[in-house]
Amino acid sequence: MAYKILILGGTTEARELAARLAGAPVYEITLSLAGRTVNPAEQPVPVRVGGFGGAEGLAAHLGAEGIDLLVDATHPFAARISANAAEAARTANVPLLALRRPGWTRRKGDRWTEVASVPEAVAALGPEPRRVLVTLGRQELGPLEAHPHHFYLIRSVDPVDPPLDLPDADYLLARGPFGEDEERRLLLDHRIDAILSKNSGGAATYGKIAAARDLGIEIVMVRRPAKPEAAAVATLEDAVSEIAHFTASAEKRGV
Repeated sequence: MAYKILILGGTTEARELAARLAGAPVYEITLSLAGRTVNPAEQPVPVRVGGFGGAEGLAAHLGAEGIDLLVDATHPFAARISANAAEAARTANVPLLALRRPGWTRRKGDRWTEVASVPEAVAALGPEPRRVLVTLGRQELGPLEAHPHHFYLIRSVDPVDPPLDLPDADYLLARGPFGEDEERRLLLDHRIDAILSKNSGGAATYGKIAAARDLGIEIVMVRRPAKPEAAAVATLEDAVSEIAHFTASAEKRGV
């Protein structure tokens, strides 16, 4: 009997986890994407795109599809989705495993200003004009318009459409991973003196952190939101191990 696993994804870790599990006949994997990226990367398992209708809708989906395990491998800043996953799992009596990548930690030489939100981050740039690399999600760019005296280099996977109402902004379409050398060239070529970033963690976008440290560039870093309590692991290997343990336990129980 195949164990049905629903992975809430949108991250590199979710894709890698799906790929690791896809070859095992004991699992039947579905990867759920929110649909915010226009052209998402190719996925190794069947994909469901779109929302569920909150926690209630997700709980109903878990029951209707006979899901045996829910895996929350969403972005560290997807707090609402994680909250809905925890509530839906309780309602549907389905086990939940969270794959949560560790955040970046400050190292010697880092110039970080840590804040709680994107509006606070933009305000923290100060009153003097600066040249800012913006590495936020497309849906989070609105607060930039309240501080139009800076130059913004806005990097995103998909186009920002419509463009922001800003007098001095350039748009860069790019998909990570971004290496340190590549990021250093970008910062130097555009004469960047500040970076707006969320503490997403992971290796794929750490290049800008290392390059900023080397160049003495300030990073205004948005702290992570709180996530609900759940059985959680930090690495892909631990997630695979926990899922195998769950499967073995379910077999012993005759589930």
